[in-house]
Amino acid sequence: MIDSSVQGRSTVPGRHQQAETMGLLSCLCCAVISGVAMDVYVHYASAIWLVSGRMFVACSAVVAVCAVSSFVVGYARRSSSWNLRRGWWVPVRRGIEILSLSVVYAATVFLCMYALLRVANGAVGIETLRSYLPACAACLAGVAGYVTFVQADLLNAKTIASLLPFFVVSGVATAGFTTDDPYWWRNNFSQLGDRTTFAARMFNSTLILAGVCVVILSYFAVSELVTTYRMRLRWASDSAEVEIPRFWARTLCLAVLLALSGICFAGVGMFRYTPHPILHNVFARGLSGPMGILMIALPWLAPQLSRAIYVVSDLIVAVIAAAGVHWLHGGNTLTDVEALACILFMGWFIVFSRQIAAMEADRVYAQLTATHPAAAAPESRLSPEK
Repeated sequence: MIDSSVQGRSTVPGRHQQAETMGLLSCLCCAVISGVAMDVYVHYASAIWLVSGRMFVACSAVVAVCAVSSFVVGYARRSSSWNLRRGWWVPVRRGIEILSLSVVYAATVFLCMYALLRVANGAVGIETLRSYLPACAACLAGVAGYVTFVQADLLNAKTIASLLPFFVVSGVATAGFTTDDPYWWRNNFSQLGDRTTFAARMFNSTLILAGVCVVILSYFAVSELVTTYRMRLRWASDSAEVEIPRFWARTLCLAVLLALSGICFAGVGMFRYTPHPILHNVFARGLSGPMGILMIALPWLAPQLSRAIYVVSDLIVAVIAAAGVHWLHGGNTLTDVEALACILFMGWFIVFSRQIAAMEADRVYAQLTATHPAAAAPESRLSPEK
């Protein structure tokens, strides 16, 4: 027989259920607003703004604005950082977090929507797509609003890392679709952004915002490592068993290497090769430095992680090095090496973030079971009927 007090409490929706419910409301609001906005745009915009490229930009921008608005509401609504009880730096830091994450979400949604519309345009044609554009905008904005709200309410490092491959692939693919140089791939990826066209700006903006995403991911990862370490020291019966020698020096080195990797990503997009060849090469070739050191020295930098990620890191370094040697001997192109390195780097960031997210889940579970031991065994709430 179920305890009546527990039965009464079980009728109250939990955090995840509330997030899903609010996500559905966000989906409905974003769909209505986006559909109405694009219907007005299609009927009242001037002819110059109804050409395919500008129309797709407008539709993608409307969807991105709806998605970011949903994200901001979802991320800020549960925060207790909007007062000065813990000092002025806490609300400022939270505001910077929201601004940075909003930029990443807006860019990701915009690039994904633009890429989808380009594919749809090639499949059905611009005339057919124009008539269905308000409905497409409503559907895409609804999905984006739902996903961003739920992700914002339950945000962690794994969620941010999951955006990185979608963001980079959609941005590079869109730039490749719209470039006026069909042979850019014969040299390297930098040639795709070495122009002043829309495609080049799209490619360079993708790299800049990818670097921002890496820096934000670094912040969340380092914060979780510090929080978990402090909790283990506080709860350990013998702090010497869990104490990590020179922990703060290791964590600082990890944060610096992660931040340098993001800065190098952004620097490649900020400085095109033609007007800034030296700076471009410094960031492009310098990216291998912090990433290589990070992967090789990861067991020392973050000994809390599992051994599997250390093996994966060493394998990635070995594969990229082998591809580079193969390129030097004329076996492939530099574009192939850069594409392989980019894919493996993104894969490493995803694995690294999932490790951090797993640590966060274990920490939250440990805190929950320490505060409410019955939560570790739901079946203890049931008692046989007498």
